[in-house]
Amino acid sequence: MSGHVLYVGGEDHHSRIPFLLAIQRCGFQVTAAGSGPAEPFRKAGIEFRRFRFTRSMRPLADLQSIHALAGLLKDLRPDFAQGYDAKPCLMLPLAARLAKTGTRAIRTMCGRGWVYSPGSLAAVVVRPAYHILHRIASWSTAATVFEIDDDRAFFDRCGLTGKNGVVIPAGGGGIDDKGFERALAASASREDVRRDLGLSKAEIVITVGRMTRQKGIPTLLKAAAIVHARRPAVRFLLIGPRESEGPSGVSQAELDSHAPYVVATGPRSDIPTLLRAADVFAFPTEYREGIPRALLEAAMARLPIVATSMPGCCAFIRDGWNGCLVPPHAPEALAKGIIEALENRSAALAMTSRALELAKRRFNLTAIVEMHAALYRDLAE
Repeated sequence: MSGHVLYVGGEDHHSRIPFLLAIQRCGFQVTAAGSGPAEPFRKAGIEFRRFRFTRSMRPLADLQSIHALAGLLKDLRPDFAQGYDAKPCLMLPLAARLAKTGTRAIRTMCGRGWVYSPGSLAAVVVRPAYHILHRIASWSTAATVFEIDDDRAFFDRCGLTGKNGVVIPAGGGGIDDKGFERALAASASREDVRRDLGLSKAEIVITVGRMTRQKGIPTLLKAAAIVHARRPAVRFLLIGPRESEGPSGVSQAELDSHAPYVVATGPRSDIPTLLRAADVFAFPTEYREGIPRALLEAAMARLPIVATSMPGCCAFIRDGWNGCLVPPHAPEALAKGIIEALENRSAALAMTSRALELAKRRFNLTAIVEMHAALYRDLAE
């Protein structure tokens, strides 16, 4: 056994199960802890521990979460503990220092989060506090994994990286290309899925992600209205949670105002199947995230991609080469990119082929796992 790794994440932590299983195959013992459902981990044969935390800044609740995480470290005594999402990345180094078990804490910065994203007065207000917290966390961090060079440069510039800053593309787990292809092959036919959705005769523009303002959903809704005026047969299929997103979530009334050309299904587990049924993938994020897994999956499904020119998207999409990039907060540009992808199928096909090749070559699960395993072994020396 090469060591015991505890992975700590949020509600979507189960999306990393292929990565965790691959780490196990490298000889590591794996345990997961998170605020999401336990059943996917148990079904995969991965030990799971419940760890609850709030996304918002609540000092008393945060202190309780840090103490709970320290207790988990004392119980499990892992060699490494790797955190994902903003809160675990702040809490884990503090909990490791509190637990005094010798566990090496690793932060995975899957982007900078809403605090460092534009357009929010609340983010500007709390940003100095987050600077301080990240600097304190860096003192007890064995390594910090970044998904993109832009985030590494920002943390270095602000003195927040600490020891052993390393860039691992799609460090949140990469894309399980073989597993995704198996899921596509086993899914229902494109025609059957479209019929089940009631969209047999439509051109489908799909997006996958949290239905929040930071993810650009209001901009997408405005773009949908523009596209609908030009191409009335187009339907926008929105996949992802809304009710759990609190004040940042779009309201049901906002979605209803764009019916019937916008269909929101809520969270779904059959993403490969739904992507197979679509014609274009739109990703309107205005959020400083890492390399979005949704873009990689859209590429695997051979969908033309129209995304915003945020750093995480730019790390995968090159405008006009393997997709289309448009400015954030720009519904007219987003609508234009979508319409062009629908109308110019030959150009879109060439770009989808390049996106697929890049996703499989640079962001595949095997490569990401090998880089993590090497990091763990370097830290153990």
